[in-house]
Amino acid sequence: MNWNELSSEAQLETIKQESTAQPVVIFKHSTRCSISVMAKNRLDKAAQPQGIKFYYLDLLRHRNVSNRIAEDFSVYHESPQILLIKNGECIYDESHNGIYLDEIVEQAAN
Repeated sequence: MNWNELSSEAQLETIKQESTAQPVVIFKHSTRCSISVMAKNRLDKAAQPQGIKFYYLDLLRHRNVSNRIAEDFSVYHESPQILLIKNGECIYDESHNGIYLDEIVEQAAN
């Protein structure tokens, strides 16, 4: 997986703009959580799909960004968590053991 690091609140505006041209995924990761590590490993082992941009947020280092994501995209904070952004809005989110790349790709195609 080719991750783009998400480390500032200002990047969220960029993500919203990018999502008008292609789907964007935000993966909120807690480095201290075994479920989060498992979900990230599962994503890392998969082939990256074409046409979707992936961002990685270390929410322990950037809690302010995680809080802003919850506010901007009207989602309840969870960890680990995947958000799929299209046209500036979160159209799909999933957490914990429900994070699967196949499901993300399917939702992005809708």
